[in-house]
Amino acid sequence: MSYVGKDMADRKICVVGVGRWGMNHVRTLHGLGCLAGIVETDADTRMVCGKSYPGVKTFTNIKDAIKEDFDGFTVATPAETHYEVAKFIIEQGKHVLVEKPITTRLAEARNLKRLAEDNDVNLMVGHLLLFHPAVRKIKELMKSGKIGKLEYIYSNRLNLGTVRIEENILWSFAPHDISIFQYLIGSLPVEIVSRGGAFLQPHIHDSSMTVLIYPGNVVGHIFVNWLHPFKEHRLVVVGSKGMFSYEDSSDDKSLLFYEKGIDWIQGEPIKRDGPTEIIPFDPAMPLTEELRYFVAHTNGDQVETANAQNAVEVLQILERATESLLTGGGRRSEVRGQKSEVGGQGFFAHNSSEIDEGCTICSGTKIWHFSHILSGSTIGENCTIGQNVVIGPDVAVGNECKIQNNVSVYKGVTLEDGVFCGPSMVFTNVYNPRAAIRKMDELRPTLVRKGATIGANATVICGITIGQYAFIGAGAVVTKNVPDYALMLGNAATQIGWVCECGERLGDDMKCAVCGKEYVIEDSIVSEKIGEIAGHH
Repeated sequence: MSYVGKDMADRKICVVGVGRWGMNHVRTLHGLGCLAGIVETDADTRMVCGKSYPGVKTFTNIKDAIKEDFDGFTVATPAETHYEVAKFIIEQGKHVLVEKPITTRLAEARNLKRLAEDNDVNLMVGHLLLFHPAVRKIKELMKSGKIGKLEYIYSNRLNLGTVRIEENILWSFAPHDISIFQYLIGSLPVEIVSRGGAFLQPHIHDSSMTVLIYPGNVVGHIFVNWLHPFKEHRLVVVGSKGMFSYEDSSDDKSLLFYEKGIDWIQGEPIKRDGPTEIIPFDPAMPLTEELRYFVAHTNGDQVETANAQNAVEVLQILERATESLLTGGGRRSEVRGQKSEVGGQGFFAHNSSEIDEGCTICSGTKIWHFSHILSGSTIGENCTIGQNVVIGPDVAVGNECKIQNNVSVYKGVTLEDGVFCGPSMVFTNVYNPRAAIRKMDELRPTLVRKGATIGANATVICGITIGQYAFIGAGAVVTKNVPDYALMLGNAATQIGWVCECGERLGDDMKCAVCGKEYVIEDSIVSEKIGEIAGHH
């Protein structure tokens, strides 16, 4: 999609949901000259919009609006509807900005990010304060070294009402603050502790204090409360050379720099109390800047601020904070991703899992409850490691593997990319073990090649190779090498046919009835047929 020679005022944006905040989208986009459509189920609201904004098309549902030639959509519907609305818009190939939180579930946010990438559209989230000129000025001055090394950051977001009944205070208020922390710090926290109280409604917290520990001993806290006697929106950033303070709820809304701190002189902590400086900044309206940025990027240019990755990170932190808030006690909820050596995005490991020193866990991988990764093991990108899984020591797992609950991948086993290990399946690594005799120097290596599937409760005897895209049925006992694409069942496992890369059994003509791929057998070796297959690209 190209907008060569197309002025920003020529861009046509449709607002989905005209409630309390959606109406602000409508007014602001109209001021930018970009408002072209409104989707709202309430007839009275549609009538008011029609009178206030003549020439702007109104719709009762998104399916009618998507038929129009809009350049992008903003979504300001209730949070629980965000996923389905945004998913539909993205699948139609349209750019979209979704209000915070982007969804109510981390898995849904990740799926929206993937869909946006697959459909080559921009997905933004309404992390409004990333466009606040004071926050952007703080970021600019931090990069210039104004406060030295970042040490501590806190945010208070306090008010009396509006109380939500569909989400707690953490999900209602804290996304703004978490997004600012991610913007200023630039890495995921390694530890999160959250505590609070529910007073008005059972199980819906009205107040919470969340402490976040980041790499490099950077500490942050977020205090949010909608049962507070006065309004306070304050951000304080503390560094080794000075401190910033900004209170958005104050009358003058000044950004202040305090040349204060502690210096160690001859082994003694000495207070430094320099002058206070008022930092000037552009008084632009954050919502105007946010929507202007979104509209400008409906030309397909990559979104850097408040993008899909930022949305996913904020939800990842929110979910870990919520876990800590609800479990209480002395438990700590960790976002562990700092051992990642590929991609820099980190991995997730549940706080009940154990990861030994000397492991390499690559970006996008998830390790769930009570699993143990032993030293020397390597796990590739975007793997899913289920509950009660043991891997290692010195095991190599490829990219995009799925290892289901109660599986042990012992030393000597290698899994290539895309391997699926079903629940409670078993690998062995010694052919004739004895409890009283050490035989670890008799390990027989097992190789599971790319894309192979091993069904639930199957057993793989050591010293063999399972071919690429082979399929081992549930409960089978595999005692010898398995050819590529072979379908194996029984005890001992025998071949009963062939399977496609998509997992479907091939017909006698070696064609897949589901995806259309064709295969050939030459010298007992199966390979995909070369050349274009009718109906399949």
